Amino acid sequence: MKATVFLGGGRITSALVAGLRLTRYEHPIVVLDRHSRKLQELKRQHRVIVEEDLAAAMELASLLIVAVRPESVRELLKEIGELQLRRRLTAVSLSAGIPLSRLQARLGLPVRWARAMPSPVCRNGRGLTGLTFGRGLSASERATIRTLFASVGGVVEIPEKQFDAFTVTYSSSHGYHALAVLARAAEAIGLDRQTALLAAGHALADGIAAWRSGNLPLEKLLKEAATPGGIAEAALAALDHAGYQRIVQNGLYSGIKRARKNASLV
Repeated sequence: MKATVFLGGGRITSALVAGLRLTRYEHPIVVLDRHSRKLQELKRQHRVIVEEDLAAAMELASLLIVAVRPESVRELLKEIGELQLRRRLTAVSLSAGIPLSRLQARLGLPVRWARAMPSPVCRNGRGLTGLTFGRGLSASERATIRTLFASVGGVVEIPEKQFDAFTVTYSSSHGYHALAVLARAAEAIGLDRQTALLAAGHALADGIAAWRSGNLPLEKLLKEAATPGGIAEAALAALDHAGYQRIVQNGLYSGIKRARKNASLV
């Protein structure tokens, strides 16, 4: 049996496996993790094959997904290297900030690498995954990777030099955070919690859905929604005056700095 093997059974593995099960992904899925409770929960929820032995998991792998925290990658690759793999293997790293050159240098041939950054929203099949491919991957190996992530949402292939910027920008955490902040602000001016969430959710989700499904440019939609001299225009002007864009940009820069720190871990 050859399988898609996940090394790491954390949140992103859980979300990906859930999304893959929605699409009736045809390949066996194996998950390895040091925490048996995580494995048993994944087995119960998503019918995965669980494995606690690295050598056994690697023997099953036709596609390897490295889904551990950046600080755990160095040791994991060391352990894989000690197995002295002799067959060609396609591996995909989900560990943020760690470049392909570091991954390839640590493990070497015959493993060929790609990086992927899937959104947790892939759990419901509406995710977005950034992909970048290392040298040496064949057309069929690239297609296998694309197919895996396309089954749980959109896929965009980007140069690795843009990967950290994509990672820090695309995160669904921005949407959740904006929803929470807008709803709390609405409560502060008099709305009850349920109505505040309804109003804030419409402002964010439905407004963006209208942009995605239509053919009007964002600038025109902004003008349409914020009538000159109106309430929306006053609110947006106050946000801009307070440095809204600068605050968001500073947040993204902090994420970039963390990604660069991750790169030094391997």
